[in-house]
Amino acid sequence: MQQNGKPELLVPAGSLEVLKTAVNFGADAVYIGGEVFSLRAKARNFSAEDMAEGIKYAHEHGVKVHVTANILAHNADLAGADDYFRELAELGPDALIIADPGMFEKAGRLCPGIDRHISTQANNTNYETFDFWYRQGAKRVVCARELSLAEIHEIREKTPEGLEIEAFVHGAMCISYSGRCLLTNYFTGRDANHGACTHPCRWKYSVVEETRPGEYLPVYENERGTFVFNSRDLCMIEHVPELVAAGIDSWKIEGRMKTALYVATVARTYRKAIDDYFESEEKYRSNLPWYREEIRKCTFRQFTTGFYFGKPSEESMVYDNNTYKQDAVYLGVVRKTEDGSLAMFEQKNKFSVGDTIEIMKPDGRDVPAIVMSLRTMDGGQVESAPHPQELLWAELTERAEVGDILRMESDEPAGD
Repeated sequence: MQQNGKPELLVPAGSLEVLKTAVNFGADAVYIGGEVFSLRAKARNFSAEDMAEGIKYAHEHGVKVHVTANILAHNADLAGADDYFRELAELGPDALIIADPGMFEKAGRLCPGIDRHISTQANNTNYETFDFWYRQGAKRVVCARELSLAEIHEIREKTPEGLEIEAFVHGAMCISYSGRCLLTNYFTGRDANHGACTHPCRWKYSVVEETRPGEYLPVYENERGTFVFNSRDLCMIEHVPELVAAGIDSWKIEGRMKTALYVATVARTYRKAIDDYFESEEKYRSNLPWYREEIRKCTFRQFTTGFYFGKPSEESMVYDNNTYKQDAVYLGVVRKTEDGSLAMFEQKNKFSVGDTIEIMKPDGRDVPAIVMSLRTMDGGQVESAPHPQELLWAELTERAEVGDILRMESDEPAGD
């Protein structure tokens, strides 16, 4: 728990820009991966230089930084791990997230001043396991996703007060037990437990009858069909009181491969929900419609509460297609402003002069604004912003500030 008695809101970041967004939009702590030993190899991840800048920025704003080193290491990984942990000792993050016992001991020797947290990959499902890791020197243990709130509450009651408990409250759910997946390795030769997951659980599968080669039959559960390996996304925004009652110290958002819009939206929504609840449960209940509406503005699949209220039914976990949905399109993060009406940003999706967009602010306001003009960095006027990653200046009818997110409403499904 934080010093104010509230749970820590722990938010993912896959790049320096997203880390700064997480900090600006309400995170108490951010977790990131370096260029090695992280389970999100396809994320942009952090160079040593970016990590140093990110840690500095977070600490200046009173936010902690946790670094993942949670691969299940093979012999060939161990020598490089020594150099990496020595580098982290110099960079000074607040915690390391580790799954492998050998890596855990190395981190203890080489980073004695940095807290060690036990990753959900370590299959932490009972209070004896939590207590074991505490005796080895762990500051925190992350719950396996298969635990119910009742089980977490019992773990809290039967473990030392000094041991922190962390649990996921929002984001994608892996179909494999505590995220230990072998499908990627089987199909592609890439090891998900080394961070190279190719998401085969999202692929479309068919049935082939052995005497009819080449005839592919779709897999159906009902008239709409199903994607048999997929899971819905976890969302606990409507269950803040139950999470508080379970005694979870840190509420973790999944998504180190997500955009700044996703991170800003989820961080701001959970930040407000936590703050509202600790002000009064009545205020939290009255704002539930806003939380529900807002959380749908970032990419998501259908939602589930996972295992938190007991073993989920098949209907509550499986969804009938692999299409992400979103109610808002990410346009960019404001990097610089001039004259009150001009905002410079790196464009992420297409929009045009005359469009009405939203300026999404960390304090919870969404300010509608009309795009009056667009120009390139060399001053050329353009009618639309069709090229991703192009730096542009937008003249808006409302004031934007550095760090604000620009977005616009959309009913179109989002890509993976």
